[in-house]
Amino acid sequence: MVCAVEIYEKPKLNNPVLIEGLPGIGFVANIAALHLIHELKAKLFAEIFSASFQDLAVTTETGGTRSPINELYYYKSPNGGRDLIIWYGNTQALTTFGQYELCGRVLDIAQELGCRYVITIGGFKKEEIKATPEIYCAASDPETLNEALSLGAKIMVGQIFGVAGLLIGLGKLRGFRGFSLLVETLGTYPDANATRYALSVLNKFLNLNLDLSRLDVAAESTKKILESFGLISGLVEERKKEEQQFRWFI
Repeated sequence: MVCAVEIYEKPKLNNPVLIEGLPGIGFVANIAALHLIHELKAKLFAEIFSASFQDLAVTTETGGTRSPINELYYYKSPNGGRDLIIWYGNTQALTTFGQYELCGRVLDIAQELGCRYVITIGGFKKEEIKATPEIYCAASDPETLNEALSLGAKIMVGQIFGVAGLLIGLGKLRGFRGFSLLVETLGTYPDANATRYALSVLNKFLNLNLDLSRLDVAAESTKKILESFGLISGLVEERKKEEQQFRWFI
């Protein structure tokens, strides 16, 4: 097995948007995806296992095990709006080859379901942030960039590591439009506040009418899951070491 996909259902979707939500800086995307899944009651339709994921399993309180995994959920808009494909997981791939393969497989699935638009979410690490964090964007093309800028984002200058950047570039090669949405964060803990601003932008763009009052619940759930996989340490002195180890996460 290099990258195995188990598809349990092939939903019929209306012009869906793929939203990426894997662990990264501030775990903004991870919290956002989990909140979307819970609030929209999105349905699991595929699971992805990769040889490039962490080589471990985490035991549960009931004696079971939990493995590194990525999942795909779908949401059908009840009002004739755009449907969603939500990409959630407890890890990114740990190798360059694994990252490219993982993005390729997800884009394959999304394309088969009629998706041609991608949104990735992430944190933009800052040493200090304002009470209202800035939001940055990068896009596949000028038209899409203008759409993102109209939401109040600023142009991102620099590099976007990991799936948040790679998915936009690979998608463009296949004719997907899309943009990456990055919110300022200290990046040292699951940042519910930064996630709130990211979801507010998605709310505006996709007319989701999301309730953000329970966002802290998603943040706490994310924290527990990531702690079990060793992606979060409560020790301040280990933060720099972790940031170097997972420098490609966004």
